Amino acid sequence: MTLRIPDDLDPSIRAGAKAAGMSLNAYIVRAARRQAVLDAGQRLAALGLGDDLAGEGDTL
Repeated sequence: MTLRIPDDLDPSIRAGAKAAGMSLNAYIVRAARRQAVLDAGQRLAALGLGDDLAGEGDTL
């Protein structure tokens, strides 16, 4: 897979990876994984799934 990062975003991504002590690849994979989990949670919430968790401290 080829990922094209805009030139203006590249320095902040590299700095974030360095600050986190991660390789650039691991940092980007972590960000993509987090977004995928958030997207899945939002889809479930839109379907009303997870409503039974209300009051349990879990929020989307």
